[in-house]
Amino acid sequence: MAVTILVVEDEHAIQELIALNLKKAGHIVLCADDAEQAKKMVNNVLPDLILLDWMLPDTSGVEFARKLRREERTKAIPIIMLTARVQESDKIAGLEAGADDYVTKPFSPRELLARIKAVLRRRLPEMSDDVIESGGLKLDPATHRVHVQAGDESSKPVEIALGPTEFRLLHFLMAYKERVHTRAQLLDRVWGDHVFIEDRTVDVHIRRLRKILEAVGKENLVQTVRGTGYRFSVEHQEEHAE
Repeated sequence: MAVTILVVEDEHAIQELIALNLKKAGHIVLCADDAEQAKKMVNNVLPDLILLDWMLPDTSGVEFARKLRREERTKAIPIIMLTARVQESDKIAGLEAGADDYVTKPFSPRELLARIKAVLRRRLPEMSDDVIESGGLKLDPATHRVHVQAGDESSKPVEIALGPTEFRLLHFLMAYKERVHTRAQLLDRVWGDHVFIEDRTVDVHIRRLRKILEAVGKENLVQTVRGTGYRFSVEHQEEHAE
């Protein structure tokens, strides 16, 4: 699945090489030469992942990572540090600053892409192309298809037709099954944090999603948690969807 990646690297040759390989892999790439420029970009568009060079001209990548982790809006962005430093103490410093992974230079494009995929799978499972199966539903992000197992296991799965927003919503909820999400969290993660729409928009799409799932008897998988938000659960189906 294509994700938006911010590359913060002051060496233009390295920056261009990384950007080229990320674009070839189907990702959307933003580039910044220093922390100040990166901060402005993050304020405009929240990236899905940041590749952050340790040595930057205005401030260190480690200090910038700390700043990102201190702010509510940016604290959950996965960060991969890029550096020529190989000492164990340096790696520990990067990880303690909030980095999710640490890649030492020189590195191959294949290694970097593999590290990115691993971090996204761990930190942002809704960004992964991995198939998710739960509660009799099978969701394939790569093909944008959802199937339900109707009847016994010998019967053929039935495809469920979902609109793009309902698909993203179901994908997110299934990726974090059993976890409760507020309307604001769903707006940020499914619609994007710079989309200015009302919280009640989430309710409308939840109702649409349940209506579609009702046709195959799976509407109770998407549940309302009173006073909090919504969750996908196979363990609390005695609680009726509202």
